[in-house]
Amino acid sequence: MHASLIRRQLTGLIPPKIATPKLVSGESGTGLGPLVDFYSKLPKGQATPRVSGIKGRFFNGENASGKPIVALIVGLFGIGYTIDYNMHLKHHKNHAH
Repeated sequence: MHASLIRRQLTGLIPPKIATPKLVSGESGTGLGPLVDFYSKLPKGQATPRVSGIKGRFFNGENASGKPIVALIVGLFGIGYTIDYNMHLKHHKNHAH
């Protein structure tokens, strides 16, 4: 295989700054210095679990509450009642009493 064909196939697997022809061809790993330096600065140990979005805002932590579920139930009931009432009025509109 040609080196350009191998390089083209590897570009999807290796980030562009790392996929240099020198590293792909198998020469010494001196070009990995910046990469090793970057990874050595990252924090070590277990990652702290983070929950974001609606669950993190309303159901976990200090602000944990059941109010969003109650608001959802009341809101759905209100929408359903409004639709039902308007359908009721629509069917009685043509009848004159």
